[in-house]
Amino acid sequence: MTATPLPAPTELTPDTTSAQRWKYAVMNFGLTIPAQTTSFLLLYYVDHLKLNPSWAATAMTIFALYNAANNPLIGFLSDRTRSRWGRRIPYVRFGALPSLILFGLLFSAPFSGTTEPVALMAYFVVMFVLWEGLATAAGTGYLALLPEMFRTYRERTDVAWRMNVVQIVGLLVGLALPPLLAGMIGWTAMAWVFAALAGAAIFAGLGGLFERPGSVGRELGFLTALRATFTHRAFLIVVAALTMRFFATGTLAAGMGFYVRYSLGIESGAATTVLLAGAFITAGAALYPWRTFIAPRLGPRGTLMLAFGLTAVSLIPLALVTSLVGAAITTVLFGAALAGLILMGDVILADVIDDDELRSGQRREGMYYGMAGFITTLSSALTSQTFGAVTRASGYDPKLSVQPDAVADGFRFFMTVPPITGALLALAILSFYPLHGARLSAMRDALARRRTVDAETSAAPQG
Repeated sequence: MTATPLPAPTELTPDTTSAQRWKYAVMNFGLTIPAQTTSFLLLYYVDHLKLNPSWAATAMTIFALYNAANNPLIGFLSDRTRSRWGRRIPYVRFGALPSLILFGLLFSAPFSGTTEPVALMAYFVVMFVLWEGLATAAGTGYLALLPEMFRTYRERTDVAWRMNVVQIVGLLVGLALPPLLAGMIGWTAMAWVFAALAGAAIFAGLGGLFERPGSVGRELGFLTALRATFTHRAFLIVVAALTMRFFATGTLAAGMGFYVRYSLGIESGAATTVLLAGAFITAGAALYPWRTFIAPRLGPRGTLMLAFGLTAVSLIPLALVTSLVGAAITTVLFGAALAGLILMGDVILADVIDDDELRSGQRREGMYYGMAGFITTLSSALTSQTFGAVTRASGYDPKLSVQPDAVADGFRFFMTVPPITGALLALAILSFYPLHGARLSAMRDALARRRTVDAETSAAPQG
């Protein structure tokens, strides 16, 4: 008896051009700069303006809770928005410019923590909350378009590579240059220059955005959509791992200036720039081999697990090195691991959203990116509270001209133990992720078949 052959897997044909992928990718530069530069808010408000570090940590926690609350709401609203510009594009088109103005104002505080601490604290919280709300709207609209515009794994990994190459440049600007430029032209001028650069990139790519016809099924109410999202096991695992990723990288970004000044004993802001630039230049160079040789073989889950493992190992030397050269070598190693993290984050979330389409019959990118923002934003609260705990335990006081000896070890601890722990937790969490191997292939095949049938139905003559 001859076995009936299984039908060949159905694959969607990539239908976006290289120009469209580059236009989408270049916008990531503009979104990355302000998001990453805000990592220096603690350095700006605490070390420069002399705000009490415990107050600053509290302000960052308030912001994180607010951000966590507004992310799912903005995502849900974008799923239900109907306008002449589409569902997602209005949030980018009309949210980007006001957010960049508020970003500039965030680094233009007119108060001193020494003479006007309450006013400075109030200004910090208000400006941070206003900026974050509009930045979240623009960012959620942008990211929600990725799985909609680019439907195949090949397109997604290709656009992820491009947008992360661009993002590396944004990271260099937003994380490596601020201490150097602040020393040359001041924090306020630096922020407005960055706002102008970010705006140019966002509006250069805006014309390349497009949306596909959405689901015609019954829209879920907010609580129903929330419940459906929180019962999606693959999603919960991914966002838990990504939260640990942002906790690890956020801790490193927030602590690097303190680590250089107090643990390595180097006063120059250029040293912080050198270390961060080394990490991000390496990450940019490593994106291609991760995309070409590792991602196709290991898939999203395996690629992320390898990247998290390498991240944990690469950070160990920061507990031991005492020179700029030693720290630079360590950050280069970290950069090689970072490339795998930034390449696969949006790709693996797009798989989760595809799986949800099979479950719900709807495209709910906004809700998923909003909920991802809701959960991962809590990493900044965790970072802020860890920062507050370490500074209190070590005796750090920005008003002292000479810090206690324990401060050096405190920031060395801050730069190693928390991020390494976060990376290892992410590695363990991803071991439970279900969408890999045969199950992932079956999901992609089923979704491709559904879309092929839908396309054929839409193309058929009516009558």
